[in-house]
Amino acid sequence: MNEVVETLRKIEEKYKLFQQQQFTFIRALERSREEAHDLIRPVSSIVQVQCYKDHHCYNSTDRRILNMFISICNDLRCLCHRMETVHPGDSVTNGLLEKCKVLLNDSNDLSALRATYPHGVVNYLSLEEARHRYGGVVSVLPIVIDSMREWITHSKRKKISRNSWLQINVHNKKLPGGHQANTPIKGSKLQHHLLTTFKHLLIKHSAMNTRDPC
Repeated sequence: MNEVVETLRKIEEKYKLFQQQQFTFIRALERSREEAHDLIRPVSSIVQVQCYKDHHCYNSTDRRILNMFISICNDLRCLCHRMETVHPGDSVTNGLLEKCKVLLNDSNDLSALRATYPHGVVNYLSLEEARHRYGGVVSVLPIVIDSMREWITHSKRKKISRNSWLQINVHNKKLPGGHQANTPIKGSKLQHHLLTTFKHLLIKHSAMNTRDPC
């Protein structure tokens, strides 16, 4: 899990640098679309950006920023696969991972995708750009990163809950005449159980202190 957290942190740092250059990214797409005579279609998939970079981009600055976008997408895909191996998964985490994998699919249609508050990537575009050209392609990275953060938060919560339950079960096994380890203890029953245990320990401690040293 620590490796996943650290990898996502590094990707986020890389994305922040990319986000600061969004204007450069949009201009690179504009020039590539002109070279490709493809000014009508919106930029609606990752593979479309890859195609522009490989076949219709002749400016070194444009190639660098388009390559940065592709590289972050690839890093996020690799992290998706890593996440599948470090956590057994439940309906929540599996759903989040599936969402990420669909969004990062090369040919997935991003044209209707829009990142909302607190992300301002769409707001930085002109109205025409946001509606018809680049709203989806600038939204995919922040949405995927948010989903991965949510995956980590949920997984950590599940791990803490599981560890707490195991500790209670181990404690139950040690109690003389206590509950069985597989018996759930909830709410007021848990409070009563802990209070009884505390009283038992106090009585045992008191008896040891008053025992005749001879």
